[in-house]
Amino acid sequence: MAAEGLLPFLGRDLREGLAAGFRRTPAILPEGGLWLVRWATISLLVGLILFLACGYHGGFSRLNTLAAELPAPLWQWLTVLGDERVAFALTLFFTRRCPRVFWTLISAALFAIAFTHSLKPLFSTLRPPAVLEAGVFNLIGPGLREHSFPSGHTVTAATFFGVWVYTVRARWLRAFLILLAVAAGLSRVAVGVHWPVDVAVGLAGGAMAARLGVSLAARSERLGSEPIVHLALVTLAAGMAVSLFLWDGGYPGAATMQQLLAVAALGFAVYAYLIDPILRWSTLRN
Repeated sequence: MAAEGLLPFLGRDLREGLAAGFRRTPAILPEGGLWLVRWATISLLVGLILFLACGYHGGFSRLNTLAAELPAPLWQWLTVLGDERVAFALTLFFTRRCPRVFWTLISAALFAIAFTHSLKPLFSTLRPPAVLEAGVFNLIGPGLREHSFPSGHTVTAATFFGVWVYTVRARWLRAFLILLAVAAGLSRVAVGVHWPVDVAVGLAGGAMAARLGVSLAARSERLGSEPIVHLALVTLAAGMAVSLFLWDGGYPGAATMQQLLAVAALGFAVYAYLIDPILRWSTLRN
């Protein structure tokens, strides 16, 4: 083994690491699935009740005004949690050690994309900046005007944290992850670009996308454990992380945080996929 070349060693090490990673993370956690279904059901009911009681725009003014009492950077930090580039960058911290979770996130993302991009053009609803006069509500960042329903950022956050809700075992951690997703969703109301109904439906859609992603990932595990497929998806995640340097998403208050995240995520990935294996290869040769 000491005479093995670097490239063959890297290939074998990745294959073995992926196999160990898939064994390390349980494939089935029924309780986690129940949490996601309950979360989706409650979110959908909240959205339906709000719509029937107050109309599509119901609750916006109240929530947006209350949110204005808190610092604007806080809402910008929370809202970028729903940026798909941030979600992909975060995966770089665990793609090597938890490849099953990474593959589940990719699978769930397919359902999240289908959910969001099928409903947005179907309903084509206007956002608050297109309905309300400037100055009567708090607007942070770009004043987006179209395709309000559902909130795509909320779907992304709920999908990302929903997969982790399914994966972890501690109830307090599951509750914390759901609260993070809800906070990211509410931030879309706080920055003035979505109605509460958009957020409630986005949370439901993201939670169900996570649940469906778990099922799809379990059926396609062999594909997800292929080194070529894995590296292609990791490269995509790295590209998303790099893009955080090029565009702040319209929220300059969160730009520094996104750039620090990108540096940390890319550095971690380089260490996990190159530096650490090369160091182990050098040790074996010596």
